[in-house]
Amino acid sequence: MFRAWRAPLLARAGLRAQVGLARGWAHSAASEADSRQPVAESRQDSQYRDTVLLPRSRFPAQLPGRLQPETELETQQKCGFSELYSWQRQRKTKQEFCLHDGPPYANGDPHVGHALNKILKDITNRFYVMRGYKVHYVPGWDCHGLPIELKALSEVKGAENLSPMEIRQRAREFAERAIEKQKSAFIRWGVMADWANCYRTFDPKYEANQLRVFYKMYCKGYIYQDYKPVFWSPSAKTALAEAELEYNEQHVSRSVYMKFPLLKSPPKLTSVIDGSTPASVLVWTTQPWTVPANQAVCYMPDSEYAIVKCTTTGERFILAADRVESTAAVLDTQFEVMSTCKGADLADGSCAHPTIPGRVSPLLPANHVTMAKGTGLVHTAPAHGMEDYSVASHHQLPTDCLVDEGGFFTEAAGPELQNKNVLEEGNEAVIQMLQAAGTLLKEEKFVHSYPYDWRTKKPMIIRASKQWFVNTASVKATAQEVLKKVKVVPTSAVNRMLEMLDRRTFWCISRQRCWGVPIPAFYQKNTGECLINSETITDVIKIVEQQGTDAWWTLPVEQLLSKEAVAKAGGHDVLDYVKGQDVLDIWFDSGTSWAHVLEGAEQRADTYLEGKDQLGGWFQSSLLTSVAARKKAPYKTLVVHGFTLGEKGEKMSKSIGNVVDPDVVINGGEDHSKDPPYGADVLRWWVAESNVFTEVLIGPVVLNAARDDINKLRNTLRFMLGNMAGFNPETDSIPASEMYIVDQYMLHLLQDYGSKVTEAYKEYDYSKVVRLLQAFCSRNLSNFYFSIIKDRLYCEEEKDPKRRSCQTVLAEALDVVVRSFAPILPHLAEEVFQHLPYKKDSEGVFRTGWINASSAWKKPGIEEAIEGACAMRDSFLASISGKNALEYEVVIVIEPGLLFELMEALQAEETSSVSQLNEIMMASQTTLLSELPKETPADANIIKGTFLINLEGGDIREESSYEVIALPIAKAKCPRCRRCTSDSSSTPCPRCLKVLAGKGST
Repeated sequence: MFRAWRAPLLARAGLRAQVGLARGWAHSAASEADSRQPVAESRQDSQYRDTVLLPRSRFPAQLPGRLQPETELETQQKCGFSELYSWQRQRKTKQEFCLHDGPPYANGDPHVGHALNKILKDITNRFYVMRGYKVHYVPGWDCHGLPIELKALSEVKGAENLSPMEIRQRAREFAERAIEKQKSAFIRWGVMADWANCYRTFDPKYEANQLRVFYKMYCKGYIYQDYKPVFWSPSAKTALAEAELEYNEQHVSRSVYMKFPLLKSPPKLTSVIDGSTPASVLVWTTQPWTVPANQAVCYMPDSEYAIVKCTTTGERFILAADRVESTAAVLDTQFEVMSTCKGADLADGSCAHPTIPGRVSPLLPANHVTMAKGTGLVHTAPAHGMEDYSVASHHQLPTDCLVDEGGFFTEAAGPELQNKNVLEEGNEAVIQMLQAAGTLLKEEKFVHSYPYDWRTKKPMIIRASKQWFVNTASVKATAQEVLKKVKVVPTSAVNRMLEMLDRRTFWCISRQRCWGVPIPAFYQKNTGECLINSETITDVIKIVEQQGTDAWWTLPVEQLLSKEAVAKAGGHDVLDYVKGQDVLDIWFDSGTSWAHVLEGAEQRADTYLEGKDQLGGWFQSSLLTSVAARKKAPYKTLVVHGFTLGEKGEKMSKSIGNVVDPDVVINGGEDHSKDPPYGADVLRWWVAESNVFTEVLIGPVVLNAARDDINKLRNTLRFMLGNMAGFNPETDSIPASEMYIVDQYMLHLLQDYGSKVTEAYKEYDYSKVVRLLQAFCSRNLSNFYFSIIKDRLYCEEEKDPKRRSCQTVLAEALDVVVRSFAPILPHLAEEVFQHLPYKKDSEGVFRTGWINASSAWKKPGIEEAIEGACAMRDSFLASISGKNALEYEVVIVIEPGLLFELMEALQAEETSSVSQLNEIMMASQTTLLSELPKETPADANIIKGTFLINLEGGDIREESSYEVIALPIAKAKCPRCRRCTSDSSSTPCPRCLKVLAGKGST
């Protein structure tokens, strides 16, 4: 009965059929520690050495010094790295994968941030190529903008005297040089692309497509021109968008407390403030230079305010009730609270301007007033604050700007301030004016976070000017809905991007420079009225497509603007118009790349993959332009990686000396003992093994560890290559059904490994791929499988089916393992394929497909047999810790049941030195019993254990007990295989004699 219900299970597991195989194929085990190449050999040992099939391969265990980068370059040449992209584009398949390359900025040398990004993209692309997809990947560069202009001009004396076209020419040349440097590096890193056909944002066709998107958005009302405050860089003399700011947390401002004397008391406060005693509102600001532009003082309607009396001077002041004590402390005085009121009670009051006699500043309600700092009353300069401008718009207040493009006060600011830099001597002059007017109560330094221009690294100001804007307020709701349907990796990043979109009310897209794509607007000379219509745009786009945007600066207005376009606008003469001088923000430049690069009617990429800074940059500008122009996202998936840091988590800095140059990583530095050449695959391994969704650390320790990991992998590969000499999988492979059970078990593990690796690649989790690879190679191959098959590989006859059985597994394992890491280590993968003892003139790894692990390899029941045997093997080895397992025989006692039957499938005989079970046990002889033998030595070390069999999803569960006894073996060591299986130390064991006889030896 017991055997009857288990028989079908054993048959399904493929084990019952192996009992006969076990009887016919004798085999033995070899210790992992047995190197087969002892320091000193006996005469008998050396006599048989040439009969042992030791591994043979020219594949090196490691490539020291210059050999690594040199071998990689040879591999790139031999294996057609440069042709792979065009080869796969010619495939006849409907499966396409599009990864749209976000353009790196063409303003410097390649760095590790580039390496992280480009290698991640290449791993992705190579994976999809191997899976049979036709990959669309067009590398590109962001070529316009101020950083390039500044760097180009820094090389020129008298740059301020250059014409716009001279500036553009020098900027273009600078960008072209940077592109060539970066491109060479990307190619060296093994990045697959058609490098002769990249996109650059200064290409005429690209610029023309960008203007088409601009006009679509303009026609839909998403782009408009307005006069209002924007972030302004005095150092660069241009407007900037929020994405172009960085914040200095240690900026020091000269903050002031000042009073605005009441001119008209709020009606609801006349009983408290009757005019008999001077009263003022108290105001605090960190930007004294904006005071001359003041038009009002704002309060929070729902907050509590206090009318206080200064105990020192007797003056009355109004300020927030919550700020009374802290403000009195700062002013080194005491306030006596005379009365409190709601902010709304301040309505209809007005104050005198603190520096300009005769100017009135009304008290107005505003929801942006906070109580966290200051006095709860906010000075309002509409030309220099976003919220201030909103208040001014609502109450029809003037928004005159008294500051020019360079950050200097204009003539309108008055003779005391004219031509003074607002952040320097202008600030000082205003403070002096407050002092002279008697309205300054206190000045103090204030350390706070302040926006800086990310390119010039100098402070920004907010300044009203006439600019072009994208009305993100009207498009962001749709953008947010569309974004929620996009897959984002990691998922946490989508919330950050949604929050950024939520805060964005408008996007200033005009820049006051000449190195960029011009905003295609014409202006009437007398009225300043803007002219853009379908005719003007069509004409300009046609010219740009042929000549590039240089034409905007080189051609006269009559060649850019047609009479028909002017007539349609109601004008009379083309010469009544002038060309606009603003260029488009480079985020608009790159954000419209989908319109030029992406193919097909949908123009939608499968994946955008960039650093986390692009959540507020390229990811967002691409989304906004695409949604505004056509109501859909340009991407289906966003993959977001972190930044690169030194290996201690610190920012890279030349002063610290922790900057890692990818070229030095690959080719080594001047001193190879300090900066050894690692090659590109070490760089690629570093990228893959890192958790790229957080900050990514790099430095000597990290790189050395990566090199060591690859060398361990090389050793595993070398073992497999070396043991396949003389083996051809096409003619010598053994069918899985005829293999040793442990070999079938390895195919089962291979199938599982292949499935898990494939899923990890699909999820962009390349660090998981590396972990799976390392675990499989170390635990399943090196530590387990290689250790037990060495005897079979080395000591059986070359063509013996049981040797061919494990060679078949090694060939499959090598193929699966190499394909699994090929997207990460393409140079190593191709190098391995070049060392295969078969497959001559192979097409290589990437042209022959992804992992081909047969589903027929998966045999769930087989795990129980091998893992049960391994559990007993571990008990045996633990009992003889530190001793040679080949000097022992092992007795295994298992109570009758399923576990005993599984072990019977591995060893049909009661005692054997050539069974599959004995191979796994790694002893010289194994005995399998169902009860403890009566003649067991009294001092025998009996190890007891249990093994739980869990099959059919838990339907079959059986815990079996077992006992393991290790006994010193009485037989002599065979001079050929070195197992204790011979009757005499001078005579080979029966197995070896049989092999030698088959070879024709004596």
